[in-house]
Amino acid sequence: MLKPPLALVAGLVLSCCAVVAQAAETLRVSAIPDEAPTELQRKFKPLGEYLARTLGMEVKFVPVSDYPAVVESLASDRLDLAWLGGFTFVQVHLKDPNATPLVQREQDAQFTSKFITANPNVKSLADLKGKSFAFGSISSTSGSLMPRYFMLKEDKIKPEDYFSRVAYSGAHDATAAWVQAGKVDAGVLNASVWQKLVDAGKVDTSKVKVFATTPTYFDYNWTVRGNMDPALKAKIKKAFLDLDPANPEHKAILDLQAASRFIETKPENYLGTEQAAREAGLLK
Repeated sequence: MLKPPLALVAGLVLSCCAVVAQAAETLRVSAIPDEAPTELQRKFKPLGEYLARTLGMEVKFVPVSDYPAVVESLASDRLDLAWLGGFTFVQVHLKDPNATPLVQREQDAQFTSKFITANPNVKSLADLKGKSFAFGSISSTSGSLMPRYFMLKEDKIKPEDYFSRVAYSGAHDATAAWVQAGKVDAGVLNASVWQKLVDAGKVDTSKVKVFATTPTYFDYNWTVRGNMDPALKAKIKKAFLDLDPANPEHKAILDLQAASRFIETKPENYLGTEQAAREAGLLK
């Protein structure tokens, strides 16, 4: 029989082990807040339920306040899985080189950003000199980094010098709302959100138009923390790759993710993103 002090220690150890085991059975998932929080929750709910059934574990969505919060939480193991943009993946990977991008949507291998305006006199970037302009979040790949990079590279435009005012809306849908309301003369957002807003009738295309599109680049992916058990990592990847658009339940999940299907990705796909971030002065 254990003596009282030893019994107490043993009890504490068992309690700690139980807490660790419980934590290990919960997959903590988040996403960069590139859309309204309610929309992120709506999009994730059926995917979370699917992952919980497929993986045999609890799946919890953890909302975050901004892009840096996702980066810090994933790099410090406070999250297990996160939906990242190309730039936020680069930021995570620089902090944790073992963080692994597992999958991306087909279109994320050839993603684009749309420049939009409600000003009928604006037909190109040349018409925006001295006018106001909105990006999304400063950490957004498609709403800030890549449009800024292509403006610098192809048009020799440094936004802070070229526009009368540069603003950051914080999210793609907010950028579209700002442009439509006339808060800025033009803005840029990712092609996927633009199309979703158009399809849902949330943007008046008789007023707001696309006047330019960026070249293609790699963007969004699902990334796991670097020290995740390889077996769980493989199960998560398989769960995404197994989503079949011919299956009605899977099709509903894919539609909410604006995905035709998921495909594998790798860190090397984002070397160009890292280079663009350095050239645009967003990485030191």
